Amino acid sequence: MYDLIVKNIKIYDGCGGEPFIADAGIKGDRIAKIGSIMDGIASPLIKSEARNDKLINGEGLCLSPGFVDIHSHSDYYLLIDPLAQSKVRQGVTTEVGGNCGYSASPIFGSALDERKKSYKEQFGLELNWTKLNGYNKKIEENGISLNYCQLIGHNTVRASVAGVVDRDPSPDEMKKMERIIEEAMDDGAVGMSVGFAYTPSCFAKKEEVANLCKIVAKRGGIFTTHIRSEGRTLIESIEEVIDIARVSGVRLQISHLKTFGEENWGKLDEVFKLIESAINEGIDIVCDRYPYTAANTGLQAVLPDWVFDGGKEKAIERLKDYKTRDKIKTELLKKYPSNSYWDSVMISQVVTDKNKETEGKSVKKGAEIFKKDVIDFLFDILIEENLEVDAIYFFMSEDNMKRILKKDYVMIGSDSGARSTDGLLGLGLPHPRTFGTFPRVLGKYCRDEKLFDLPTAIYKMTSYPCKRIGIKDRGLIKEGYFADLVIFNPDTISDTATYESPKNYPKGIEYVIINGKITVNNGNHTGAKAGRILIQNKNLMKPQINTD
Repeated sequence: MYDLIVKNIKIYDGCGGEPFIADAGIKGDRIAKIGSIMDGIASPLIKSEARNDKLINGEGLCLSPGFVDIHSHSDYYLLIDPLAQSKVRQGVTTEVGGNCGYSASPIFGSALDERKKSYKEQFGLELNWTKLNGYNKKIEENGISLNYCQLIGHNTVRASVAGVVDRDPSPDEMKKMERIIEEAMDDGAVGMSVGFAYTPSCFAKKEEVANLCKIVAKRGGIFTTHIRSEGRTLIESIEEVIDIARVSGVRLQISHLKTFGEENWGKLDEVFKLIESAINEGIDIVCDRYPYTAANTGLQAVLPDWVFDGGKEKAIERLKDYKTRDKIKTELLKKYPSNSYWDSVMISQVVTDKNKETEGKSVKKGAEIFKKDVIDFLFDILIEENLEVDAIYFFMSEDNMKRILKKDYVMIGSDSGARSTDGLLGLGLPHPRTFGTFPRVLGKYCRDEKLFDLPTAIYKMTSYPCKRIGIKDRGLIKEGYFADLVIFNPDTISDTATYESPKNYPKGIEYVIINGKITVNNGNHTGAKAGRILIQNKNLMKPQINTD
């Protein structure tokens, strides 16, 4: 007897091959049978009188493995709202968090104190852990709706050990960082991430990161990186992380591969050549990408790195000091000589009520509202918001994005945290990728624009990331595998989130099943929290070197 039967459905098993019509039987948290289970068609999600099975009519629908968000930022959000609404409702059943150098653990010292203060003030969240196993325990106590595994954030570790300073770590600090990475990997982390574009990793030399990557490589982990520049020095930044992989032997993942700024769009062929030459050399490289042409990060990212030497308080002091402020302004005017740049940067979220009216407005428009010079407005809003300003940057090419998505070494990742339409995680105007990444790939780019076929798209978001991370018994529709499944309508699946109105759930996701539990029913979250923490040596196997 099965706990759930899906009848007469078109199955895309995640391998990238052609679909087939069959029934799927689920028992407990596993797929028990793929084939013919019984005669007749059941009504959607009803109890059979003859058996104790729940039945779903799959006619006209598709069944795929649950989507794996290989690039997520839900780390703290899962404790604020464990239902992970914006992810689960678009079919995500597993997330990989701790990307771009920032993770919820391991963290301690002044880095933890600053994070504690910020999350207590904004969300009422108590941070009472320092190590990965403490964070995992907290998540398990609360419960979560999806599966989750974590990378170690180099930025977080470096800030914890050495502070946010522009210098090399001392030998003792380096040894401490090595021990932290070793312990976190042994506690089940899937690898390490670095955000070279962010503090304090922007101050780190590649040799420092390469030495830590050797520890990660030895334990079978991956190295994901937000490279140092995705614009002016894009080529040098790609070369840097390839060198790190070459020296350390670590498996490399370049995060949200892009060419940022129209003056850099023409560099994509050289980027592909660099990556593919390294792959042919035997270096293991993959990338991830989201299906949008705007980026999302803090507004403070436009400031020079040196402004942040010494941490957030020092940065704010510099923004308040008129002499230093003039120096920063001079650098910004040299880098962004035209005011049109600020027309393409949209403020998406602030903390204070004073500046709420700027949400959804460009920086240039915000300056006009407050009748200020655009750079002065930028400095002032960062000061008033304690640097907590999110922004969306419209500087990418649609054609380049499509070329990147098509590459066989590119997976799909949202580069977002789980949000909701209301409550603490319903504030501001998050990037639409938060609500729409995976349906957008399947609807707009697969069905409508024929960028690639459905089996390929599903492979890029299911078995491919599972294979990359080494997640056992997930990512495929196969007997004995965990029942992480998505049932969607291929004719209607689409994203509905926009930059102007981003907090909209997608269409066409009918059911989401996580570890055998129906978590989305007819597009609505059931409240189920059947997700699990996935850790090395328990839920993960040592990944194989990529030979694709």
